[in-house]
Order: sequence, then structure tokens, then C-alpha cells
Amino acid sequence: MIEAVGLTKRYGDKTAVYNLSFQVRPGAVTGFLGPNGSGKSTTMRMILGLDNPTSGQVTIGGYPYRKLPNAPRQVGALLDAKAVHGGRAARNHLLSLAQLSGIPARRVDEVLGVVGLQDVARKRSKGFSLGMGQRLGIAAALLGDPQVLLFDEPVNGLDPEGILWVRNLMKALAAEGRTVFVSSHLMSEMALTADHLIVIGRGQLLADMSIKDFISANSADFARVRTPDADPQLREKLSSALAEAGGHVMPEQDGALRVTGLALPRISDIAHDTDVRLWELSPHQASLEEAYMRMTQGAVDYRSTIDQKSGLQQPLPPGAQPPMPVPGQGQPGWYAPPPPQPGGQPFAPQGAPVAPGYPGAQGQPPAGPYGAPAPGAGAPNPYAQPAPAAPQAPQAPQAPQAPQAPQAPQAPQAPQGQPPAAQPAAPAAAAPSSDLTKPEDAR
Repeated sequence: MIEAVGLTKRYGDKTAVYNLSFQVRPGAVTGFLGPNGSGKSTTMRMILGLDNPTSGQVTIGGYPYRKLPNAPRQVGALLDAKAVHGGRAARNHLLSLAQLSGIPARRVDEVLGVVGLQDVARKRSKGFSLGMGQRLGIAAALLGDPQVLLFDEPVNGLDPEGILWVRNLMKALAAEGRTVFVSSHLMSEMALTADHLIVIGRGQLLADMSIKDFISANSADFARVRTPDADPQLREKLSSALAEAGGHVMPEQDGALRVTGLALPRISDIAHDTDVRLWELSPHQASLEEAYMRMTQGAVDYRSTIDQKSGLQQPLPPGAQPPMPVPGQGQPGWYAPPPPQPGGQPFAPQGAPVAPGYPGAQGQPPAGPYGAPAPGAGAPNPYAQPAPAAPQAPQAPQAPQAPQAPQAPQAPQAPQGQPPAAQPAAPAAAAPSSDLTKPEDAR
């Protein structure tokens, strides 16, 4: 049996555990629950003698862990499955632990078979997956055939078959009369595994009771009642009768009634007395997760805020629809800082007014995904090499492109802020190709 009395642990001015007292009895699986930072790992380290309590004490079978004779044969623990030398094979790792505790080598092969690692016993643990590492850690805890076992997140990384195996293993160990203390954040799995719960928050004890009592104390059981949908008058008649009998009736969205304060036999008798036919009368109880959230909602230290993607997403104008993703262009709405613009013009989201003379202003080339002019729009690049312009030469004599000349009316838009030097940039692309070094020298 594990017993803690007035257990307190401080790190400087921070109190990790304060005046914690509880008992973990043999013959049952005791779950250890609490939010992140509540002191669960610190408590387990003090149980195993890895940390000294500031005040109080914790004993195993009446003795502190450090005073137990041959402690590995009496207490097995899994706190960190990664605490394994990656260069050692699984069997060699367990064999070294066995030799330190005087455990025969045949026990190593036995526990490897129990956890299902007999086929990879001679492989180095650094190549193990997360689930295989968990199995190796459980094997190390079982190595001395101890009567007291502590597990911290034992199903972390296991597949569904492995989770079921751990659940059955915990129950089988408790059925043999051993003390099993399990810490986990998986409420659904804890509800199927644990018989008793110890819940702490911010280092203090919140609950020490069976799972059934814990759920009942932190949730409201109710009965779900349904009458024929074709006759709403019967539902109103039954609601009035249940309220007169002392029940609390609340309608649900699907037309059923949620009744609290009355037992199911009493609800059935009232329906019979009022001549109301029932289509459904079923009991409902909150889950362990719901009860746990209700219990610990005031002891959570780390809460999430609404994530606006750290300001990297442009707000859409009112009434605008989000753009559809385009393959190869990344996620819509995300941008990288644009290159500096002349005059220090700041980047403005789409739809915002932009000063004339900058990409996105009226009469200017459309902007690309990062604020730069889109390819093929506006004036040609003055630094472009003449070689790529060769394929464009045959397009000049094409008659269908001649009507593009009337686009000249765009010229009056230049007074809106278009720099005058931008117009002569077009002939620069048509420079003679006799000396290719002139554009580089000019630049």
C-alpha cells in the first residue's frame, strides 16, 4: 500500500504539491488524474524517492522507498519510457537491470514475452517506435515481479490492440492483490480501467473516491422521456404531471424530455396515472470526462486562447468569401512580408486603399500573391536578358495582336503618380544583343 501524509514539495517560491494525503490500496487499479502542471509527476517522483519532499512523508508498505530492502523487487515503475540507452538491445537493457537487482536472467525472457517484444529482443532500442518503447518500459517495471506498480501514461503511443492489452494487464495485476497506481489523461480509457480515483489540482487533493461516486458527485443524472411525436398535447400533459410530482423537466431539441429529481419507476407510474404512452424511458449518466472537466475547471493553469494564426492571415472584407486554394500557390490568405517598395510604402491587404504609383493602385498592374506585380503584367523587367525575348520576336508580325494598340488610353493614368522614368523601361528590353554585358554594366 502507498500512503502519503501531508506531502508538500516546493521549488524555490513555487509550490508543486501542497499538504497532499491519500492512500493507494492493493487489489484495485487507482487512477491518478489532474491537469498539466498539477503535480502528478512530482508526486510519483517523491513516492519513488527521486525527489525529497519539503515536508510530509510518503511510504510504501510502511517504509520510505529508499529504506526498502531490494526495492526493485518490491516496486516497479514506468515514468519515462525513453530513459533507455539507445545503443543497447532490448534484452541487454533488461538483463543489466536484472543483474543489478539479483533477478535471474530467465525472468528477462519471461517479461519480454509478456509485453510481446520477444521477436525484437536483440534489436537496439533506438530503432523502436513509441509504442515499442512503452512496452519495453512496462517490461522493466514487471521485471522484479513487484507487489506495487506505478505507471505514468502507460498507453502513450500504443495502438488499439496494445491499449486493450494494457487495460487487461492492469486489471489482472490488481486481481492478484497488487497495488496498481496509474496516471493518465485519457478519460475514456481510465473509465474502463480504474476502480478508484485520486484527483489533484494545483498540487492539492480534489477528490479521493470511486469512479461511480466521482461521476455522481460532479454531474447530474437524468432520465430521458419520449412521448408519441404525433400528439404534442400528451407531452405537455406529462410535463405538468412530472413537475407537480417534484421533478425538473427540460425539453430537448428532438422533442424528448430531460427529467431530473425523479427515479425511473416513479416517472413510469406518473405516465401510467396520466394515461400517457411512452416511447422511451432511459437513464443517462455523464461520462468521466464530463465529470472531470466540471471538477477541475477551476484548477487548469494552461488554457488556449482563440488562435488567429498569429496575425499571418489577412482579414476578409465584409461579405467576401474565402479564396479557393490553388495548387502550388500555398494556402490562401497567408502571405510573406513583401519586398520594400519605393518611398517606404507599407504593405496593405487586398481591398485596402493603396497610394498611386505602387502595385495594386488604380491603373497599375495587378499584384501577385506576395505584393509584387504579377508575371506578364505591366512594364517588362529592365534586368531581363535579351535571350528570352527571342521567342517573342515572331509575335510582332502577327496581325491578330495589332488591335492591342488601342490600349494606349491607359497612358492618361500616368499623372496619378506613375513615375515618368517607368515608361522608357520598355525599349530597354529590346536592346541589341550584340553586347550582352551592357545590361549587367548598367545594373
